Amino acid sequence: MHQKNILRKRYSILRKRKYFKVDHSFFLPLLKLIKKNYKKKKLILALYYPANFEVDVIKILDNSYIFNQNIFLPVIKDDNKMSFFSWKKNQVLLVNKFGMLEPMKSESKVPDIILVPILSFDYRKYRLGYGKGFYDRFLNKYLKRFKNILTVGIAFSFQKHHKLPINKNDVKLNYILTEKGIY
Repeated sequence: MHQKNILRKRYSILRKRKYFKVDHSFFLPLLKLIKKNYKKKKLILALYYPANFEVDVIKILDNSYIFNQNIFLPVIKDDNKMSFFSWKKNQVLLVNKFGMLEPMKSESKVPDIILVPILSFDYRKYRLGYGKGFYDRFLNKYLKRFKNILTVGIAFSFQKHHKLPINKNDVKLNYILTEKGIY
């Protein structure tokens, strides 16, 4: 079995076993970082709708500063590419072909900040996802054109792996946020 698949299985089991609920305070280091680095009034902030024991990033919306931003969620298109579409808390979501929740399609935008789900991460800020490559493809395409996209992986500290195997398509994130702070 491929090394990444072995790690995916290990960290999926670990995350399920060690998962815990977070509240808005989990995101305070990130809020500080955003307020310090982004002076414009309305940001385009991409979240993900949590599934499979991922950190509940929807809790970040309990902060009024974030709640008042433009919130977007990923949508997987028919060509297996990902785009981000507008969403408001408590707005209806649709189930996609992978069983993930998505907003209804509207105008897609390239986010200023993308919160990225993680199965595992390492000290270099590389992440291990589910293996479909949606985030890596999106980031490889848009980071070349939009240099100011801030990428923040969201995980629990127990998901840290010393050094993940990477390939040329894997994208290094700007930061990783865990309950222990921001790396």
